[in-house]
Amino acid sequence: MSDIKDKVIAITGASSGIGEATARKLASGGATVVLGARRTDRLATVVEEIRAGGGKASYIPLDVTSQESVKGFIDDVVKTHGRLDVLVNNAGIMPLSRLTDRKVADWEQMIDVNIKGVLYGIAAALPVFEKQQCGQFINVTSGADRTVAPASAVYSGTKFAVRAISDGLRMEVDQNIRVTVIAPGATSTELVNTINDPALKAAMETKVFASAMPPEAIACAISYAIGQPANVDVREILVGPATPSM
Repeated sequence: MSDIKDKVIAITGASSGIGEATARKLASGGATVVLGARRTDRLATVVEEIRAGGGKASYIPLDVTSQESVKGFIDDVVKTHGRLDVLVNNAGIMPLSRLTDRKVADWEQMIDVNIKGVLYGIAAALPVFEKQQCGQFINVTSGADRTVAPASAVYSGTKFAVRAISDGLRMEVDQNIRVTVIAPGATSTELVNTINDPALKAAMETKVFASAMPPEAIACAISYAIGQPANVDVREILVGPATPSM
C-alpha cells in the first residue's frame, strides 16, 4: 500500500521538469505539495492546475543558493502545515564544459546550486525531522553521480558529492529519518538549456538526450520511494532510458 496520502512534501526546483512532474504526481496521490523555485509565475500556473484537478498545492519563492531563502522556505511550510514529511532536493543545473576551458563562474554556480542547495535543505529540514522523529530526504542526483565523461567533470563532481553527503547523512541520523538518492539518466527537462557551449549543447541534444525519458518516469520513482512503509528505506534508485536490444 502506498503511504503518500496527506503527507506534506516540499519540492525545490519545482517550476519545471522533474520537480514539476513530481509535484503533480504526489498531489494526485493525495499529498499536500509545496513548490519552491525562483520562477514564481510558472509556480503559480502549476499550483493552479494541480488545484483545478482536486490536488492540494501551494508555492513559495525560493533561491536554493541562499541559506536564508531555504530556511525561510522550510519554516513557512512548517508554519502553514504544522509539519514537513518529505523534502525533495531537486534543484540543479548542468552547464557542462571541459576543465581546460576554465569556466570558473560555471563551476561556482554548479557548486552553489547542486551541492550547497542540498546542504542548505538538509540544514533547514533536519531539525524539523528530529523534532518530529520522522521525515525523509529525497536527493535527486544523476547517473553522473558515478561516472565521469569529458566536459562533465565538475557536474559529475557535484553529483558525486550529493551521493556521498546522502550516504553520510543516512549513517548519522536515526533510522526513522529516511534518506533516498534518485539518480536519473537523460531526462527531457530544461537542464540541457543550462549548457552554455553551443556545440556541446547540440551534441548532448542529438546524442545523449535523443532518447531521454519523460520527467514523469522520475516522478514515479520518487513517489515509489516516498510511498513505502515507514520501516522501509529505499536508499537509492537509478533510472535510465531503455537501451535497444542487440
